[in-house]
Amino acid sequence: MAGRTTERSHTGAGTPTSGSAGTAKASAADRVRQAAVLLAAVVCILGGVLGSGVWIGEPVAEAAGGALSADATFLAPAGAAFSVWSVIYAALVVFTVWHTLPGRAADALARTVGWWAAASMVLNAVWLLSIQTSYLWLSILVILGLALVLGLLLVRANGVEGAGAGPVVVGVTFGLYLGWTSVATCANVAAVLVDAGVDPGRRVGELVGVGVLAVVCLLVWLLATRVGVARWAVVATVVWGLAWIAVGRLGDEPESLVVGVAAVVAAGASVLLTALASRTVRRS
Repeated sequence: MAGRTTERSHTGAGTPTSGSAGTAKASAADRVRQAAVLLAAVVCILGGVLGSGVWIGEPVAEAAGGALSADATFLAPAGAAFSVWSVIYAALVVFTVWHTLPGRAADALARTVGWWAAASMVLNAVWLLSIQTSYLWLSILVILGLALVLGLLLVRANGVEGAGAGPVVVGVTFGLYLGWTSVATCANVAAVLVDAGVDPGRRVGELVGVGVLAVVCLLVWLLATRVGVARWAVVATVVWGLAWIAVGRLGDEPESLVVGVAAVVAAGASVLLTALASRTVRRS
């Protein structure tokens, strides 16, 4: 019917909307992009091994003098929260396999997100390296850049058709990735400030923590209106991170009932705002 649109009908200027590999011929640039994504995935996984401290390096929580440990700040998630990385890495592997398949070389969605995906995986490895080498202020710039790249990837992908499982693979992989990165960015910035000696006092620290959680809710709503169905993957890892912040503050040091309850409220508000945004976008 004229005038009706769906969430996937919006595209940016010049963005291809056909995801059929059969309508476009793979070029040398497509092959280079596929190789770059594959190489970036290898770098990302090696960085994950470094960050885990299994063979080399130290676990992130113990690196840089424990600046990012679970008891470092009011916004630090409990240690179990970081197990989400195993899910994100697994999703990145699935994405890389999908993107590297010969039939995906000329896929419109693969072309749209490929270089952004490669950049995100390299930035993740650089962030881990900055933590391992104690360049904490650099880690803030890197993780902010990572969040921006992931956000742009999902915004650009929204509305671009892809063949087969492509839209689901891209939406789930980078939605989960962005949601967790959003929470991790807040924790990272707080940890670096505390490590630098910034100590506003308990009451002010709690108020700042609550304010940051409110900003996270606003960010979730903004993303939910712009990233299509990936919004549910985003909110899934945001809620995961907020839940573990609540666990940390209600059951570990530094204990804070105020921040713990605020994290629970923020998690519920994030789900509600995502649902409202989804409903609004469908009606628009």
